[in-house]
Amino acid sequence: MIEEVAMAISTGAAGNIVAYMLNGRVDALRAHVTKMFRHGTEQERSVALRALEDDTAALAQKKASETDVTLRWRSSLFSYLIAHPEAGEDIASFASSPVARKTVSIGSQNFYGSGSFGGDNNGTININS
Repeated sequence: MIEEVAMAISTGAAGNIVAYMLNGRVDALRAHVTKMFRHGTEQERSVALRALEDDTAALAQKKASETDVTLRWRSSLFSYLIAHPEAGEDIASFASSPVARKTVSIGSQNFYGSGSFGGDNNGTININS
């Protein structure tokens, strides 16, 4: 039963880790990983943070698939949870938290009058003569 719960928590957290990586939120993710691995040894924390950097780069350079990275993190988190059950609350909290996505606001520009409008102009252009 404990292993089933650990697997469910690990799966959710691994999915969120990859989502953070894909959304460019590595700084926020670094803080979450540090918190999740705080019950482990210095070596476990170091390995986790190094994996975060390596996997982020691998995803960005398309050297690893989302599935591969998710499976690696799921396995790592599962092993860590079995060894450190006291980390369960931190990992479960991260697993159940919604992942904020990057948003892009697209505005419009309105040009009135005549003459040249220098520079790159992106957006809607309304010319009223």
